[in-house]
Amino acid sequence: MNYYSTNKHSGEATLPDAVIKGLAGDGGLYMPKQIPQLPASFIESLPAKSLQEIAFTVAAAFVQDEVPASILKELVEEALDFPIPLQEVEKGIYALELFHGPTMAFKDVGARFMSRLMAYFTRNESRELKVIVATSGDTGSAVAAGFYNVPGIQVYILFPKGKVSPLQQKQLTTWGGNITAIEVEGTFDDCQRLAKQALADEKLNKTCLLTSANSINIARLIPQSFYYFYAYGQLQQQGRPVVFSVPSGNFGNLTGGLLAAAMGLPVHHFVAATNANDVVPHYLRTGNYEPRASVPTISNAMDVGNPSNYARMQELFEADHQQFSAAVSGYTYTDDQTRSAIREVYRQHQYLLDPHGAIAYLGLRDYLAESKSGAIGVFLETAHPAKFREVMESTLEHAIEIPPQLQVFLNKHEQFLPIKNDFEQLSMLLESSI
Repeated sequence: MNYYSTNKHSGEATLPDAVIKGLAGDGGLYMPKQIPQLPASFIESLPAKSLQEIAFTVAAAFVQDEVPASILKELVEEALDFPIPLQEVEKGIYALELFHGPTMAFKDVGARFMSRLMAYFTRNESRELKVIVATSGDTGSAVAAGFYNVPGIQVYILFPKGKVSPLQQKQLTTWGGNITAIEVEGTFDDCQRLAKQALADEKLNKTCLLTSANSINIARLIPQSFYYFYAYGQLQQQGRPVVFSVPSGNFGNLTGGLLAAAMGLPVHHFVAATNANDVVPHYLRTGNYEPRASVPTISNAMDVGNPSNYARMQELFEADHQQFSAAVSGYTYTDDQTRSAIREVYRQHQYLLDPHGAIAYLGLRDYLAESKSGAIGVFLETAHPAKFREVMESTLEHAIEIPPQLQVFLNKHEQFLPIKNDFEQLSMLLESSI
């Protein structure tokens, strides 16, 4: 299967080329030329299948003969060696907990799959691969964990100064080895712009073998479809429509769900739930897409003012606002509403929402009330609440437990390189480490 650029000015690429390049030469994002269709028999069999079995079938539809089946099976089983439980929070509303991986965030799914696929595709490459990633909190740590000490790969994590939680920053900056953390004076959008500029820079690409580890890389996007099939399978026998509510920033997670639906998963509806950075909900309401500078919130991983994956969503809906808004509803919430939801759900159901999951919960609850569809609702819990300890404890007015796998980062020494919001400075840094 070949992959094309959303900007339509670059030639088609094979999957290995698309994964290694990350971004197309014209600055667009890669999309499969055809969305593979999974047979109805596979959908019907979901309740009986494990996460790994589902992931293998979905991945194989995209990978095809680029990776031998035996290697792909091993890759999937290694990447997904942790549970993704579905917890009923209240009647008819479930949390899909995506934070049981090594860095306790949903990005572990995509990053672990991508790192292994990338290592396979570059196994005969003589040059060192430089992976550049922009993060608003959790992507960087998941990529660092996925690529740490992988031979022949150097990772550069761009994070915005003062705009990630203290524990998230510890997870980004304490690795050493082949992981370099870079603190940028700016926002996540600035970090993402710098990463894209590096990937598209002709001079830099002549001297460095560069790729991306953000959800702009198709190898991050494909695995984000796996858990929609898995969650749907666990609810399938209830015989009711299923709605997914996704906390959304760069919109890779929602795009993964839309990809699953395009492959044949019969999702009733999607909810795009955002904080004050609501450019996509605004588009869904008005038909006008108006990117703007992001604003800081307590759900910092969603502080994105120009989400890259909007381009992919437009491809899936053929740039048709009517199609898009028929499949996806947008909701936006303030920090005060987010805190109120955290308190309310903990008080009523003894369930601890993180600031991002709280927004997805609110979007789901409001959609179900308005639609009166009789659907089952699933909201995505994308990170462990302890990663946002300061927000959680000030909201609940009591201490929360820090899991052992997060505690290990608390006393580690941070190492990072501060730079201005300046491409030349980044370029010099990348070239100096050749």
